[in-house]
Amino acid sequence: MHDPLKSTRDFLTSAMPTRRHFLQLGVAASALFLAPWNAWAKVGRIITELPERSVNLYNVNTGEMLSRFVYWQDGNYLKGALDEISYLLRDHRTDEVKLIDPTVIDQIFSLGIVFEALRPFEVISGYRSVETNQELRHRSRRVARRSLHVEGKAIDLRLPGVPVRQLRTAALSLRDGGVGYYPRKGFVHIDSGPVRQW
Repeated sequence: MHDPLKSTRDFLTSAMPTRRHFLQLGVAASALFLAPWNAWAKVGRIITELPERSVNLYNVNTGEMLSRFVYWQDGNYLKGALDEISYLLRDHRTDEVKLIDPTVIDQIFSLGIVFEALRPFEVISGYRSVETNQELRHRSRRVARRSLHVEGKAIDLRLPGVPVRQLRTAALSLRDGGVGYYPRKGFVHIDSGPVRQW
């Protein structure tokens, strides 16, 4: 039986970032909102110095959660951890799983650093099967025919306590892919495709 919590415990390690790293990140994150297009380079440099990367994710559709889940350590992505994240972000309508692009997960990690997030990111949509994407296209013209969700390269999310507009600004500052803004539905789309916004 699949037990994400057991895997979470297995991948958590004692190699935590130092207090100095967190102080540097706090200063850089503050600068990000004062000059978002210029400050991200400093945040990015500090992030590359950290010994590990982890994410807090909550799937609003399934109620499953990964807390402080380490997926990158000592310069390498952890395959088992990426599998667990991909399972959490599966198409909940069909239960199909596709490996999620690690660079999208890195975007979530970076956003978590910027906001010093203690609460998990709430995931509205991760991977979508072709059938699910077609079904959603019938309901809304805003669903792309060639959605990157189908390729495992996109995630729709929100962060409790952070206004969606502010989350969008930070995501745009990453300049790592596409950013979609859905204020009425209360989420931001991020993906690992070309840099663009809508």
